[in-house]
Amino acid sequence: MLENKDWTRRTFLKTSASVMALQLVNPFTGFAKNFSPSKENSKMNSNIKPAVLPTRKLGSLEVSAMGFGCMSMQHGYTPRLSNEETAKVIRAAYDKGVTFFDTAINYGPFINEESVGLALSPIRDKVVIATKFGYGYDENGKNIGLNSHPDYIRKMTEGSLKRLKTDYIDLYYQHRVDPTVPIEDVVGVMQDLIKEGKVLHYGLSEVGEATIRRAHAVHPVTAVQNEYSFWTRDPEHEVLPVCQELGIGFVPWSPLGSGYLTGTITINTPFDDKLDLRSHRARFTVEAQKHNWKLIGLLQQIGQRVYATPGQVALAWLLAKYSSLVPIPGTSNPKHIDENINALKIELSSEDMDELEKGFATIKVEGPRTTEALFLNHDIGANLGESSKGTHGKSPLPSKDN
Repeated sequence: MLENKDWTRRTFLKTSASVMALQLVNPFTGFAKNFSPSKENSKMNSNIKPAVLPTRKLGSLEVSAMGFGCMSMQHGYTPRLSNEETAKVIRAAYDKGVTFFDTAINYGPFINEESVGLALSPIRDKVVIATKFGYGYDENGKNIGLNSHPDYIRKMTEGSLKRLKTDYIDLYYQHRVDPTVPIEDVVGVMQDLIKEGKVLHYGLSEVGEATIRRAHAVHPVTAVQNEYSFWTRDPEHEVLPVCQELGIGFVPWSPLGSGYLTGTITINTPFDDKLDLRSHRARFTVEAQKHNWKLIGLLQQIGQRVYATPGQVALAWLLAKYSSLVPIPGTSNPKHIDENINALKIELSSEDMDELEKGFATIKVEGPRTTEALFLNHDIGANLGESSKGTHGKSPLPSKDN
Protein backbone atom coordinates (compact mmCIF):
# COMPACT_ATOMS: atom_id res chain seq x y z
CA MET A 1 0.00 0.00 0.00
CA LEU A 2 3.05 2.21 0.30
CA GLU A 3 4.25 1.69 -3.24
CA ASN A 4 4.35 4.69 -5.58
CA LYS A 5 6.42 4.84 -8.74
CA ASP A 6 6.89 8.60 -8.44
CA TRP A 7 8.31 8.34 -4.95
CA THR A 8 11.63 6.59 -5.37
CA ARG A 9 14.65 5.83 -3.25
CA ARG A 10 16.41 8.68 -5.04
CA THR A 11 13.76 11.07 -3.69
CA PHE A 12 14.28 9.61 -0.22
CA LEU A 13 18.04 10.05 -0.29
CA LYS A 14 17.83 13.55 -1.77
CA THR A 15 15.42 14.92 0.82
CA SER A 16 17.01 13.00 3.68
CA ALA A 17 20.24 14.91 3.29
CA SER A 18 18.79 18.13 4.66
CA VAL A 19 17.03 16.64 7.66
CA MET A 20 19.61 14.31 9.13
CA ALA A 21 21.77 17.16 10.41
CA LEU A 22 20.01 17.68 13.69
CA GLN A 23 20.48 17.35 17.44
CA LEU A 24 19.89 13.95 19.01
CA VAL A 25 19.64 13.39 22.72
CA ASN A 26 22.23 11.28 24.47
CA PRO A 27 19.96 9.21 26.71
CA PHE A 28 22.63 8.75 29.34
CA THR A 29 23.77 12.35 29.81
CA GLY A 30 20.73 14.31 28.70
CA PHE A 31 22.86 16.44 26.39
CA ALA A 32 22.38 16.63 22.66
CA LYS A 33 24.90 15.25 20.23
CA ASN A 34 25.32 15.88 16.53
CA PHE A 35 24.30 13.33 13.94
CA SER A 36 25.29 14.90 10.63
CA PRO A 37 25.71 12.65 7.58
CA SER A 38 25.39 15.79 5.45
CA LYS A 39 25.80 19.51 6.09
CA GLU A 40 23.76 20.55 3.09
CA ASN A 41 20.52 22.42 3.77
CA SER A 42 17.84 22.53 1.13
CA LYS A 43 15.65 25.64 0.84
CA MET A 44 11.90 25.34 0.74
CA ASN A 45 10.50 26.20 -2.67
CA SER A 46 6.77 26.79 -2.59
CA ASN A 47 6.62 27.11 -6.39
CA ILE A 48 7.66 23.56 -7.20
CA LYS A 49 5.17 21.00 -8.45
CA PRO A 50 3.81 19.09 -5.45
CA ALA A 51 5.47 15.76 -4.78
CA VAL A 52 3.42 12.57 -4.86
CA LEU A 53 3.50 10.43 -1.74
CA PRO A 54 2.31 6.86 -1.26
CA THR A 55 -1.27 6.56 -0.05
CA ARG A 56 -3.18 4.56 2.51
CA LYS A 57 -6.89 4.03 3.09
CA LEU A 58 -8.91 4.99 6.13
CA GLY A 59 -11.94 2.87 5.47
CA SER A 60 -12.88 3.99 1.95
CA LEU A 61 -11.08 7.34 2.25
CA GLU A 62 -7.72 7.45 0.47
CA VAL A 63 -5.13 9.84 1.90
CA SER A 64 -1.39 10.43 1.79
CA ALA A 65 0.36 7.83 3.93
CA MET A 66 1.73 10.61 6.11
CA GLY A 67 -0.69 13.29 7.23
CA PHE A 68 -0.09 16.65 8.87
CA GLY A 69 -1.44 17.74 12.24
CA CYS A 70 -2.09 21.48 12.19
CA MET A 71 -2.81 22.00 15.90
CA SER A 72 0.67 22.52 17.31
CA MET A 73 1.27 25.79 15.48
CA GLN A 74 -1.58 27.59 17.25
CA HIS A 75 -2.72 25.51 20.20
CA GLY A 76 -1.05 23.59 23.02
CA TYR A 77 2.55 24.36 22.09
CA THR A 78 4.93 27.23 21.42
CA PRO A 79 5.83 29.16 19.38
CA ARG A 80 2.35 30.31 18.37
CA LEU A 81 2.17 31.30 14.72
CA SER A 82 -0.11 33.76 12.98
CA ASN A 83 -2.71 32.53 10.49
CA GLU A 84 -0.45 33.59 7.62
CA GLU A 85 2.62 31.83 9.09
CA THR A 86 0.60 28.71 9.79
CA ALA A 87 -0.82 28.68 6.27
CA LYS A 88 2.72 28.89 4.88
CA VAL A 89 3.80 25.77 6.78
CA ILE A 90 0.66 23.90 5.69
CA ARG A 91 1.33 24.77 2.05
CA ALA A 92 4.94 23.60 2.48
CA ALA A 93 3.60 20.23 3.62
CA TYR A 94 1.34 20.09 0.56
CA ASP A 95 4.25 20.94 -1.73
CA LYS A 96 6.11 17.97 -0.25
CA GLY A 97 3.23 15.62 -1.07
CA VAL A 98 1.04 15.64 2.04
CA THR A 99 -2.66 15.73 1.16
CA PHE A 100 -4.22 14.85 4.54
CA PHE A 101 -4.59 17.73 7.02
CA ASP A 102 -6.02 17.56 10.52
CA THR A 103 -7.51 20.41 12.54
CA ALA A 104 -10.41 21.01 14.98
CA ILE A 105 -12.82 23.69 16.10
CA ASN A 106 -11.18 23.58 19.54
CA TYR A 107 -7.69 24.41 18.29
CA GLY A 108 -7.39 28.07 19.18
CA PRO A 109 -10.35 27.76 19.34
CA PHE A 110 -11.43 28.56 15.78
CA ILE A 111 -8.21 30.13 14.49
CA ASN A 112 -6.58 26.88 13.39
CA GLU A 113 -9.50 26.12 11.09
CA GLU A 114 -9.13 29.62 9.67
CA SER A 115 -5.45 28.95 8.92
CA VAL A 116 -6.28 25.66 7.24
CA GLY A 117 -8.90 27.38 5.12
CA LEU A 118 -6.47 30.13 4.18
CA ALA A 119 -3.85 27.59 3.12
CA LEU A 120 -5.96 24.96 1.40
CA SER A 121 -8.98 26.70 -0.15
CA PRO A 122 -7.04 27.44 -3.40
CA ILE A 123 -6.29 23.70 -3.74
CA ARG A 124 -9.42 22.35 -2.05
CA ASP A 125 -10.05 19.58 -4.58
CA LYS A 126 -6.53 18.21 -4.13
CA VAL A 127 -6.56 17.69 -0.35
CA VAL A 128 -8.43 15.87 2.40
CA ILE A 129 -9.41 17.99 5.40
CA ALA A 130 -10.33 16.50 8.75
CA THR A 131 -11.79 18.58 11.56
CA LYS A 132 -13.63 17.90 14.83
CA PHE A 133 -16.73 18.99 16.72
CA GLY A 134 -17.79 18.17 20.26
CA TYR A 135 -17.06 21.11 22.55
CA GLY A 136 -19.33 24.00 23.49
CA TYR A 137 -18.33 27.68 23.65
CA ASP A 138 -19.75 30.76 25.31
CA GLU A 139 -20.30 34.12 23.61
CA ASN A 140 -16.62 34.97 24.16
CA GLY A 141 -15.38 31.80 22.51
CA LYS A 142 -14.39 30.13 25.78
CA ASN A 143 -14.61 26.34 25.95
CA ILE A 144 -17.39 25.48 28.41
CA GLY A 145 -17.32 21.69 28.13
CA LEU A 146 -18.54 18.88 25.92
CA ASN A 147 -21.56 19.43 23.71
CA SER A 148 -22.63 16.98 21.02
CA HIS A 149 -26.33 17.75 21.04
CA PRO A 150 -27.64 17.43 17.46
CA ASP A 151 -28.70 21.07 17.02
CA TYR A 152 -25.36 22.28 18.35
CA ILE A 153 -23.42 19.96 16.05
CA ARG A 154 -25.24 21.51 13.09
CA LYS A 155 -24.47 25.02 14.32
CA MET A 156 -20.78 24.24 14.76
CA THR A 157 -20.63 22.52 11.37
CA GLU A 158 -21.75 25.69 9.62
CA GLY A 159 -19.04 27.63 11.45
CA SER A 160 -16.37 25.12 10.42
CA LEU A 161 -17.41 25.23 6.78
CA LYS A 162 -17.13 29.01 6.82
CA ARG A 163 -13.73 29.08 8.52
CA LEU A 164 -12.37 26.33 6.27
CA LYS A 165 -13.64 28.19 3.19
CA THR A 166 -15.29 25.06 1.83
CA ASP A 167 -18.73 23.56 1.35
CA TYR A 168 -17.82 20.08 2.60
CA ILE A 169 -15.69 18.38 5.23
CA ASP A 170 -13.90 15.21 4.16
CA LEU A 171 -13.60 13.64 7.62
CA TYR A 172 -15.57 14.92 10.61
CA TYR A 173 -14.68 13.54 14.04
CA GLN A 174 -16.53 13.76 17.32
CA HIS A 175 -13.65 15.20 19.38
CA ARG A 176 -14.72 13.52 22.63
CA VAL A 177 -17.69 11.38 23.62
CA ASP A 178 -20.47 13.43 25.20
CA PRO A 179 -21.75 11.49 28.25
CA THR A 180 -25.17 13.17 27.90
CA VAL A 181 -25.89 12.29 24.25
CA PRO A 182 -26.33 8.75 22.87
CA ILE A 183 -23.73 8.04 20.21
CA GLU A 184 -26.59 6.85 17.98
CA ASP A 185 -27.99 10.40 18.00
CA VAL A 186 -24.58 11.82 17.09
CA VAL A 187 -24.18 9.37 14.20
CA GLY A 188 -27.72 10.20 13.07
CA VAL A 189 -26.60 13.81 12.57
CA MET A 190 -23.54 12.56 10.69
CA GLN A 191 -25.81 10.55 8.39
CA ASP A 192 -27.91 13.61 7.67
CA LEU A 193 -24.85 15.77 6.97
CA ILE A 194 -23.47 13.09 4.67
CA LYS A 195 -26.77 12.98 2.76
CA GLU A 196 -26.62 16.77 2.43
CA GLY A 197 -23.06 16.61 1.08
CA LYS A 198 -21.64 18.74 3.89
CA VAL A 199 -19.68 15.80 5.34
CA LEU A 200 -18.19 12.92 3.36
CA HIS A 201 -16.96 10.66 6.18
CA TYR A 202 -17.08 10.69 9.96
CA GLY A 203 -14.88 9.46 12.78
CA LEU A 204 -14.47 9.29 16.56
CA SER A 205 -11.68 10.39 18.91
CA GLU A 206 -10.48 8.98 22.25
CA VAL A 207 -13.08 6.24 22.19
CA GLY A 208 -13.21 2.64 23.37
CA GLU A 209 -14.43 -0.51 21.67
CA ALA A 210 -18.03 -0.39 22.93
CA THR A 211 -18.68 3.08 21.54
CA ILE A 212 -16.99 2.22 18.26
CA ARG A 213 -19.22 -0.81 17.79
CA ARG A 214 -22.37 1.15 18.63
CA ALA A 215 -21.51 3.92 16.19
CA HIS A 216 -20.43 1.55 13.43
CA ALA A 217 -23.72 -0.35 13.69
CA VAL A 218 -25.60 2.83 12.73
CA HIS A 219 -23.25 4.04 9.98
CA PRO A 220 -19.72 2.83 9.11
CA VAL A 221 -16.99 4.67 11.00
CA THR A 222 -14.21 5.78 8.66
CA ALA A 223 -11.48 6.48 11.21
CA VAL A 224 -10.69 6.54 14.91
CA GLN A 225 -8.24 9.10 16.24
CA ASN A 226 -6.75 8.21 19.62
CA GLU A 227 -3.34 9.03 21.02
CA TYR A 228 -0.83 6.35 20.02
CA SER A 229 2.93 6.35 19.76
CA PHE A 230 5.98 4.32 20.72
CA TRP A 231 5.63 5.48 24.33
CA THR A 232 1.80 5.57 24.47
CA ARG A 233 0.25 2.13 23.97
CA ASP A 234 -3.32 2.68 25.17
CA PRO A 235 -5.11 1.68 21.90
CA GLU A 236 -3.41 -1.70 21.66
CA HIS A 237 -5.61 -3.60 24.12
CA GLU A 238 -9.02 -3.05 22.47
CA VAL A 239 -9.21 -0.11 20.08
CA LEU A 240 -6.76 -1.21 17.39
CA PRO A 241 -8.14 -4.78 17.34
CA VAL A 242 -11.72 -3.59 16.78
CA CYS A 243 -10.59 -1.17 14.06
CA GLN A 244 -8.81 -4.01 12.30
CA GLU A 245 -11.85 -6.27 12.68
CA LEU A 246 -14.31 -3.71 11.30
CA GLY A 247 -12.04 -2.21 8.61
CA ILE A 248 -11.83 1.18 10.31
CA GLY A 249 -8.83 3.41 9.73
CA PHE A 250 -6.72 4.59 12.65
CA VAL A 251 -5.14 8.04 12.94
CA PRO A 252 -2.74 8.30 15.90
CA TRP A 253 -2.53 11.80 17.32
CA SER A 254 0.74 12.90 18.91
CA PRO A 255 2.63 10.14 17.06
CA LEU A 256 5.95 11.65 18.17
CA GLY A 257 5.01 11.98 21.82
CA SER A 258 4.64 15.78 21.80
CA GLY A 259 8.06 15.96 20.19
CA TYR A 260 9.87 13.89 22.79
CA LEU A 261 10.44 10.90 20.51
CA THR A 262 12.38 13.05 18.04
CA GLY A 263 15.28 12.94 20.49
CA THR A 264 15.64 16.73 20.58
CA ILE A 265 14.16 17.49 24.00
CA THR A 266 16.30 17.50 27.14
CA ILE A 267 15.78 18.44 30.77
CA ASN A 268 17.00 21.90 29.79
CA THR A 269 14.29 22.44 27.17
CA PRO A 270 12.04 25.28 28.40
CA PHE A 271 8.25 25.00 28.19
CA ASP A 272 6.02 28.04 28.52
CA ASP A 273 3.96 27.51 31.68
CA LYS A 274 0.83 29.12 30.21
CA LEU A 275 1.00 28.13 26.54
CA ASP A 276 2.82 24.79 26.32
CA LEU A 277 0.89 21.74 27.53
CA ARG A 278 4.14 19.85 28.19
CA SER A 279 4.83 22.07 31.18
CA HIS A 280 1.97 20.26 32.94
CA ARG A 281 2.65 16.72 31.73
CA ALA A 282 4.15 14.21 34.14
CA ARG A 283 6.29 12.65 31.39
CA PHE A 284 8.17 15.91 30.96
CA THR A 285 9.29 16.43 34.55
CA VAL A 286 13.04 16.24 35.13
CA GLU A 287 12.78 12.92 36.94
CA ALA A 288 10.55 11.36 34.29
CA GLN A 289 12.82 12.52 31.48
CA LYS A 290 15.84 10.98 33.17
CA HIS A 291 14.08 7.66 32.88
CA ASN A 292 12.39 8.18 29.50
CA TRP A 293 15.68 9.09 27.80
CA LYS A 294 16.33 5.36 27.74
CA LEU A 295 13.55 5.06 25.15
CA ILE A 296 15.38 7.55 22.94
CA GLY A 297 18.50 5.42 23.28
CA LEU A 298 16.50 2.40 22.09
CA LEU A 299 15.17 4.30 19.07
CA GLN A 300 18.69 5.57 18.30
CA GLN A 301 20.03 2.04 18.44
CA ILE A 302 17.62 0.90 15.72
CA GLY A 303 18.09 4.16 13.83
CA GLN A 304 21.80 3.57 13.45
CA ARG A 305 21.03 0.40 11.50
CA VAL A 306 18.51 1.93 9.14
CA TYR A 307 20.10 5.37 8.85
CA ALA A 308 17.23 7.16 10.57
CA THR A 309 16.56 9.59 13.37
CA PRO A 310 14.71 8.48 16.53
CA GLY A 311 11.58 10.26 15.30
CA GLN A 312 11.69 8.46 11.97
CA VAL A 313 12.05 5.12 13.70
CA ALA A 314 9.08 5.97 15.94
CA LEU A 315 6.95 6.81 12.88
CA ALA A 316 8.13 3.74 10.95
CA TRP A 317 7.20 1.61 13.96
CA LEU A 318 3.67 3.04 13.88
CA LEU A 319 3.31 2.51 10.14
CA ALA A 320 4.30 -1.13 10.55
CA LYS A 321 1.64 -1.76 13.20
CA TYR A 322 -1.44 -1.49 10.94
CA SER A 323 -1.78 -1.01 7.19
CA SER A 324 -4.73 1.38 7.62
CA LEU A 325 -2.91 3.63 10.09
CA VAL A 326 -1.91 7.16 9.06
CA PRO A 327 0.15 9.32 11.46
CA ILE A 328 -0.39 13.09 11.59
CA PRO A 329 2.81 14.58 13.03
CA GLY A 330 2.77 18.36 13.28
CA THR A 331 5.54 20.95 13.23
CA SER A 332 5.97 24.69 12.91
CA ASN A 333 9.23 24.18 11.00
CA PRO A 334 8.94 23.20 7.31
CA LYS A 335 12.36 21.54 7.45
CA HIS A 336 11.00 18.92 9.85
CA ILE A 337 8.32 17.89 7.36
CA ASP A 338 10.95 16.18 5.21
CA GLU A 339 12.14 14.13 8.14
CA ASN A 340 8.64 12.93 8.93
CA ILE A 341 7.80 12.10 5.31
CA ASN A 342 10.99 10.09 4.89
CA ALA A 343 9.86 7.72 7.61
CA LEU A 344 7.67 6.22 4.88
CA LYS A 345 10.78 4.77 3.25
CA ILE A 346 12.16 3.16 6.39
CA GLU A 347 11.58 -0.57 6.51
CA LEU A 348 11.92 -2.10 9.94
CA SER A 349 12.65 -5.81 9.94
CA SER A 350 10.81 -8.25 12.17
CA GLU A 351 13.98 -8.36 14.25
CA ASP A 352 13.92 -4.55 14.58
CA MET A 353 10.27 -4.59 15.63
CA ASP A 354 10.89 -7.38 18.11
CA GLU A 355 13.83 -5.52 19.64
CA LEU A 356 11.77 -2.36 19.97
CA GLU A 357 8.92 -4.24 21.66
CA LYS A 358 11.18 -6.09 24.07
CA GLY A 359 13.10 -2.93 24.84
CA PHE A 360 9.95 -0.96 25.58
CA ALA A 361 8.60 -3.76 27.78
CA THR A 362 11.83 -3.67 29.78
CA ILE A 363 12.27 0.11 30.01
CA LYS A 364 8.60 1.11 30.23
CA VAL A 365 7.57 4.77 30.30
CA GLU A 366 7.56 7.04 33.30
CA GLY A 367 4.45 9.16 33.82
CA PRO A 368 0.84 9.09 32.55
CA ARG A 369 0.16 10.36 29.05
CA THR A 370 -1.99 13.33 30.08
CA THR A 371 -3.50 15.11 33.07
CA GLU A 372 -6.20 13.69 35.32
CA ALA A 373 -8.65 16.37 34.14
CA LEU A 374 -8.21 15.40 30.49
CA PHE A 375 -8.43 11.69 31.27
CA LEU A 376 -11.95 12.34 32.52
CA ASN A 377 -13.04 13.32 28.99
CA HIS A 378 -11.87 10.02 27.50
CA ASP A 379 -14.30 7.22 26.74
CA ILE A 380 -14.32 3.96 28.69
CA GLY A 381 -11.72 1.69 27.10
CA ALA A 382 -9.65 4.49 25.57
CA ASN A 383 -7.05 4.44 28.35
CA LEU A 384 -4.50 1.83 29.33
CA GLY A 385 -5.79 -0.48 32.03
CA GLU A 386 -9.45 0.07 31.16
CA SER A 387 -11.87 -2.12 29.23
CA SER A 388 -15.25 -1.26 27.76
CA LYS A 389 -16.22 -4.91 27.44
CA GLY A 390 -19.51 -5.53 29.21
CA THR A 391 -20.35 -1.80 29.14
CA HIS A 392 -21.97 0.53 26.62
CA GLY A 393 -19.10 3.00 26.87
CA LYS A 394 -19.48 6.49 28.28
CA SER A 395 -22.23 7.47 25.87
CA PRO A 396 -25.72 6.83 27.30
CA LEU A 397 -28.02 4.34 25.63
CA PRO A 398 -30.80 5.75 23.44
CA SER A 399 -34.15 6.41 25.04
CA LYS A 400 -36.69 3.66 24.49
CA ASP A 401 -39.07 6.37 23.28
CA ASN A 402 -36.83 7.05 20.25
